[in-house]
Amino acid sequence: MEYRPLNEMKSFIEVGRDSHFPIQNLPYGVFRPAGGATPRVGVALGEFVVDLSVLDEAGLLPAASRGLFAEGSLNAFLGAGRPVWRATRAALVGLLRLDEPRLRDDEGLRQAAIVPASRVEMLLPAQVGDYTDFYSSREHATNVGTMLRGAANALQPNWLHLPVGYHGRASSLVVSGTDIRRPWGQVCPDESRPPRLAPSRWMDFELEVGFLVGPGNRLGEPIAVADAAEHIFGFVLVNDWSARDIQKWEYVPLGPFLSKSFATSISPWVVTLDALEPFRCPGPVQDPEPLPYLRTAGEWAFDVHLEVRLQTATMAAAERIVASNLKYLYWNVAQQLAHHTVSGCNLRPGDLLATGTISGPARDSRGCLLELTWRGEEPLTLASGERRAFLEDGDRVVMTGWAQGNGFRVGFGEVSGRLLAAAHRDDAE
Repeated sequence: MEYRPLNEMKSFIEVGRDSHFPIQNLPYGVFRPAGGATPRVGVALGEFVVDLSVLDEAGLLPAASRGLFAEGSLNAFLGAGRPVWRATRAALVGLLRLDEPRLRDDEGLRQAAIVPASRVEMLLPAQVGDYTDFYSSREHATNVGTMLRGAANALQPNWLHLPVGYHGRASSLVVSGTDIRRPWGQVCPDESRPPRLAPSRWMDFELEVGFLVGPGNRLGEPIAVADAAEHIFGFVLVNDWSARDIQKWEYVPLGPFLSKSFATSISPWVVTLDALEPFRCPGPVQDPEPLPYLRTAGEWAFDVHLEVRLQTATMAAAERIVASNLKYLYWNVAQQLAHHTVSGCNLRPGDLLATGTISGPARDSRGCLLELTWRGEEPLTLASGERRAFLEDGDRVVMTGWAQGNGFRVGFGEVSGRLLAAAHRDDAE
């Protein structure tokens, strides 16, 4: 059988050049087939989902991954480690190639294992025990700091020395397509007067990428930055919805709380670290040089184009309002992982670490409305003629991203959500 470089490889399932899911990608997800069948693990290929539990039962996947795909989450596979991930990916690439007959020519097996994506329900890809959100974009931190403290003091003294982060709320993680209810909380528009309980008026999105942890670490035993690749399974798109007026009042001195914990949306497909290997690129120069435990060898930035689209209740289609890139991230994912564990904090399979808002140098690369509209003072005017300082009820936010190869894309699909009106409260003032 003739070997072909991965960028030239084709699958026996036809995949368009602009599809996010060619054979070069094969992202993992958890799905429920039509009819309410038991959830299981699959990979995306074009407009189809390949059921790995069926291939496993047929003995076509490595023995080390036996029994890991008839599950309602990826956690068991995540915990199996990088050698198993790589062996499974190699087996899938080999099995789905255009010139490989084992699955291609077995009609019964093919019908059982390959199902149209339109006929499945996508679920959260993992049971996330813990969720940590970082603040790793220098442009984002600078813009927000300028609003709060002025340009001369935009970055706090610690920001250039460590990846700032906070612990989020794993229980309110939701899969793409889930509607989000406008949250209530304490707001204080005028600090000369008492605060009040009210629905947030400054609702925002945050364009982020997150990664799922594979094998974790024991309590008290940090993960070295050089070993990060053994613990990072793959990446998802993240919309960390934010209630900016609630956040403004509550964040001192411990940071976000209710302003973030009401909902965080993630995309259903997990793009593996191996699939993104060809798209590594230099990241921003880090000055001052980080402490030794944060110094990475090689390139840990990834050239992944990111977009945010907004669709109001009156619009027929979503309009692009942000174009950013994962490569703008100042603190990379290996550094985030190493810093998270340097204290001895133990991570577990399925934990989610997110980058924080990813902004770039151009105005339209700012990854949230807080920056795009400069705290609401410079509203966006959409093609429909509508203006937005922050999100309104009925607005739908769609995020997408992909790495562009030679004739193919390695993409994430999308993460979307629609903002609903706040729930009624009898105790509202």
